Amino acid sequence: MSAGTDTITQAAPTGVEPPAGGRESRSAAVLALARFEARELLLQIPVLVFLALYVGYAGWRLFIGGDGEDDFPILQNADRATQPTPMLLAVAVFVCVNRAVLRSRRQSTDQHFDILPVEHWRRTVAHALSVLPLVAITAIVVGFQYTWAALKPGAVGHGSLAELLVGPLLVLLAGVLGVLLARVIPVGFVAPPFVIGAFVLSTLVSALTQGKHWVRWLGPVVTEEGADPFPSELLGRPAAWHALYLAGLVVLLLCVAVLVSGGRTRLVKSVTALALAATAVGVAGQAPDEPASLIAARTKASVSPEKEQTCVRHGRSTYCAFPEWTGRTADWAEAVDRIQSRAGGSAGGERLTVRQRIDARGGLEGDAAIPASTTPGHITAGTRWGGNRLPEFAVGVASVLVTGTEEEAGRMCDARAVTVMWLALSTQPDPMRSLRDVRLDDSIKGQAIALAPTAPVSMSAQQTTVVRELLQKPHYSVAAKVKAHWTELTSPKTSTARVAELLGVPVSGKGTAADSGSGSCEDQ
Repeated sequence: MSAGTDTITQAAPTGVEPPAGGRESRSAAVLALARFEARELLLQIPVLVFLALYVGYAGWRLFIGGDGEDDFPILQNADRATQPTPMLLAVAVFVCVNRAVLRSRRQSTDQHFDILPVEHWRRTVAHALSVLPLVAITAIVVGFQYTWAALKPGAVGHGSLAELLVGPLLVLLAGVLGVLLARVIPVGFVAPPFVIGAFVLSTLVSALTQGKHWVRWLGPVVTEEGADPFPSELLGRPAAWHALYLAGLVVLLLCVAVLVSGGRTRLVKSVTALALAATAVGVAGQAPDEPASLIAARTKASVSPEKEQTCVRHGRSTYCAFPEWTGRTADWAEAVDRIQSRAGGSAGGERLTVRQRIDARGGLEGDAAIPASTTPGHITAGTRWGGNRLPEFAVGVASVLVTGTEEEAGRMCDARAVTVMWLALSTQPDPMRSLRDVRLDDSIKGQAIALAPTAPVSMSAQQTTVVRELLQKPHYSVAAKVKAHWTELTSPKTSTARVAELLGVPVSGKGTAADSGSGSCEDQ
């Protein structure tokens, strides 16, 4: 350069300076990136498919699917029912978020990020925030499911906010875990094998630990199903501790991902410590087995339910239920009155006691049968209602009216089964369908067992034929004959052929040993 000419010396740029505005501008950039990634995530085919399946299945269960029991929801079960379905959406979110974080590596654009104002760890936070719209959608679906159940006229019980939080937290946890996996193992096809490996590992751990309480609750979803619904105070589920555990784990995994990405600020380290503490507290809170006080309360409710129940009178009979089910007694009374109005003799005016009974001693996954009552005139009602439970309850009522006790009904292997089944099913809106629903083999022909809350009713093939013919006749014509011949119809010595003759049903052949009143269940 010639003399006298000014020389301007400028350092080469080493990177783009952060935009004016400092922390606020960087936060705005993170949010902008999060919005972009959220939009991209919602357009991913796996997310779209599983989101549509999730929302569609939830809507189908509410408006179309399910059985009649859904018309009488139990809210301490309805909240848990919202938890398993979001798992499929969570898997799709995990895989797609992992791929989104690794997009720059697949496209060989990682080196260009060094000149951007948003640091590597802030982009990690943005990817985690991109899951929030899907979390919000999950929360809306869960809230709608529960609200729909709670607003139904037949709803009973009390739900738990902590149980309802599991679904949204599960989706959020899956997204954060996808981000962390991409930062720790930046390999494109690692997410699907990770899902399979996690499933196999969880199954193996469950088998090796024999499903111990503290191990099971380390998983994201613990539904515990099998037993009939319990009163809410007998659940014993550490739902609040579990929600704290999941929330702490979400924040902890996000902090680890940020730390791996280079965000080792004092704030991140402080939040990491708090999240670790919250997760540890949640684990400790949910780890203990069921306390002795809960076991004692379950035993008391199972063995001596009368000490925990409220009894009300409807007409001539008494109805006893656990406090959350007292509103259900009117439905029981309506069913009992319909059946009793078609009975003859003293049974038509007998004072009955309907008592709600459970067996909670085996826990929420127990399947113990409720023993038959030996007290005359006592009828068992369960905690479920609607669907097949209606004809089953009707069979229990009719059994006691015909035989006197549930225990005797369980030993009944004679033609009294015809009277029991006609009394029970003729009061149903669709008697033939109820006959099919109440039988163990879902048939209306041949020998089978008809279910009841306690003692089932054994039906021979000939008795099934007579019942089927009776249910196709006008109920008022059969009712008159039932009342007129009540004593003979309720005698264990009366054969099925004689019962058919009394009720005007033509049956070919004579009664077998099993139908004559002298047979046994083994003969059938």
